[in-house]
Amino acid sequence: MALMDPTERARVGLTSAEVADRVRAGRTNDVPDAPVRTFGQIVRANVLTPVNAIMLTLFVLILVAGAPRDALFVGVVLSNSVIGIAQEVRARRELERLAVLSAPKARVLRDGEVSEVGVSEVVADDVIELSPGDQVVVDGEVVSCLGLEIDESLLTGEADPVDKSTGDEVMSGSFVSAGSGRYVATRIGTEAYAVSLAEEARQFSLVNSELRSGINLVLRALIILIPPASVLLLISLLDAEDTWQEALTGTVAAAVAMVPDGLVLLTSLAFMAGVIALARQRALTKELATVELLARVDTLCLDKTGTITTGEISFGELRPVGGHSLEEARQALGAIVASDPSPNATLAAVATAVDEPTGWTMVHTEPFSSARKWSATEFEDRGVYYFGAPDILFDDDDVTERERASAAAAEGHRVLLLARADGSFEGDALPARREPVALVLLDDTVRPDAPEILDYFRRQGVTLKVISGDNVATVASVARRAGVPDADTAIDARGLPDDIDELADVLEETAVFGRVTPHQKRAMVSALQSRGHIVAMTGDGVNDVLALKDSDMGIAMGSGSSSTRAVAQLVLLDNSFATLPRVLAEGRKVINNIERVANLFVAKATYALVLTAVIGIIGVSFPFLPRHLTLIGTFSIGLPGLFLALAPNVNLVETGFIRRVLKFSIPAGIIAATGTLIVYEFARRDTDVTLDEARTIATMTLLGFGLMILITASRPLVAWKLGLVLAMVASYALVMAWDFTRDYFELDNPDLWLWGPAATAVVVGGAMILALPKVIPGLTLARASD
Repeated sequence: MALMDPTERARVGLTSAEVADRVRAGRTNDVPDAPVRTFGQIVRANVLTPVNAIMLTLFVLILVAGAPRDALFVGVVLSNSVIGIAQEVRARRELERLAVLSAPKARVLRDGEVSEVGVSEVVADDVIELSPGDQVVVDGEVVSCLGLEIDESLLTGEADPVDKSTGDEVMSGSFVSAGSGRYVATRIGTEAYAVSLAEEARQFSLVNSELRSGINLVLRALIILIPPASVLLLISLLDAEDTWQEALTGTVAAAVAMVPDGLVLLTSLAFMAGVIALARQRALTKELATVELLARVDTLCLDKTGTITTGEISFGELRPVGGHSLEEARQALGAIVASDPSPNATLAAVATAVDEPTGWTMVHTEPFSSARKWSATEFEDRGVYYFGAPDILFDDDDVTERERASAAAAEGHRVLLLARADGSFEGDALPARREPVALVLLDDTVRPDAPEILDYFRRQGVTLKVISGDNVATVASVARRAGVPDADTAIDARGLPDDIDELADVLEETAVFGRVTPHQKRAMVSALQSRGHIVAMTGDGVNDVLALKDSDMGIAMGSGSSSTRAVAQLVLLDNSFATLPRVLAEGRKVINNIERVANLFVAKATYALVLTAVIGIIGVSFPFLPRHLTLIGTFSIGLPGLFLALAPNVNLVETGFIRRVLKFSIPAGIIAATGTLIVYEFARRDTDVTLDEARTIATMTLLGFGLMILITASRPLVAWKLGLVLAMVASYALVMAWDFTRDYFELDNPDLWLWGPAATAVVVGGAMILALPKVIPGLTLARASD
């Protein structure tokens, strides 16, 4: 095969026997199909966490102290690990299933026939066919081409396509922007750039997540604060308690309360539940954080074709101009279609209405280029016919024809011009004089659900921008039919400024843009981001790749080119624009619910730190055993937090997640700790009250404060939330009523007179907690859905 003439190689490709020999020799494009995180990595990531390490250390210490009954908190380690592993494996399985549907394919030439195979089935020396929009899946050398242009922006960062000729190298990770050709695979498997690109595209991570960043910040702060606070308490309790075992038990109890053990678990559960819910809608998320991204987007940039419209182009009408006949126009179009070996969607639509004529001999053809916005075909003794954008192909003198084209575009048609020039093809430069032959009218079909969905985004505070390479009037007409606000402000992108600041000013005032080049789409995304906007970009074609890659969230249609699917964070495999509101809803649910749950855990860590510091200073017995705090955490945070984290919530998302959490949780935790300490000291100083009774009333008081924090973070209160709080109260009452559980937790029913101070503390302190959102400047808690 290596000695075969390149022309012959491009014609027949490998034989079946040669393919079999290479498979046996292991010379296949063996690339990993699984996500980056293997099962072993998932297990390690969910077991070997800082939170689990702290909790297991405390577990060992409590066993050393001889109090195994106080080791209930170790169940958090098991649940964090088991549930986290199970959910991530489930989410991974869903993503793998969907990834198979969106994975790029390769068209290989074997035994003289072209067939489609998976990327991993490509072997060394395979001849691979390329058409517009195809991804170059392995490295290779061009053996035949026709106007082949390769977009290497993902490799080099350069936006301009690169012309390729026979013998030139093509790199995996690049895409065909125009023309067609064949190349022979030279570097496959781990040697090819596509492997690293595929792994990056499939990465299973939580990057770019404000939620995860904020939670990690809280965890890092607590890891710094917990050791010195625990040492201070241990030193104090060694003097206050009768034995070192009791001192160690009290210290472990405080440390357990300071660790927000379930926060990471509930955050992961919420993310993964969102991923699985979207997978059921056939939406492929490349990262867990994708669930969060769209909820934070405030500007949605829409490519017209394939997004607002169905992407299907149908032939509308052929209108001769310039004195040319309808028959001439039909024959010329038929000859152009017949001369293109890889017709794009536009030519395919035209092909349904014209037949191949006789007597037309093609001399040279130049495929359509998105940069030029026209194609050219030279015929023997008939000159050169150009087919493309009217505003580019018209001469300055073609005033009447321009008006006819503008009128047709204003009707909502996609308008192309067939023009003719004498002489021979002159390369990228248009000839000085071109004769308009006919207007070709094509129709875009607006998605039936587009108006309703765009109106939904508008009502949710998301600004809509339509950015298309089509004629301005055509884009504006489609945008109006789809209900895009301010569609009448459409402008021609060719007159846009190059300066980012000036471009951003135009974008703030304009909603619809036509004749936008791929480079300009990228610049528009950057300009919007420079003004602090979080930008999502939708698209389905090669010309959208740069903008999709640079946007905060790229959204690709499943029927789009493999290039767009490779760089997008979200792929709508059913091509259903209606999935986007569901993505938005899932993201809002995750963000708002985790913020509410974070309030509970950070408040718990705060009151534990305050209790530890105060008890360490005054030198008395710690008010709780570890099992008491496990009970409080279960009924005021753990169980309710699980329900709240997964509850429906579609309210608007505001930035400043961690700032709001700290503004509420720190004062709420201080109030809870202060009220509990007052009640505990009031009980402890009475000689008729035992330590078990004092600890029991402290447990009841702190549980009451925890429920008040829960109520505040869960507002507005609806029936199921009130029912949840009452269920937690009833659960604690059951623990107190049952002799076995009361004895196990070392709880002792306090005298009735102690209920007065406890109730007073909870009522007064609870009222203060409820008032925090009103009295703290700038504090607005994430609102729950009704």
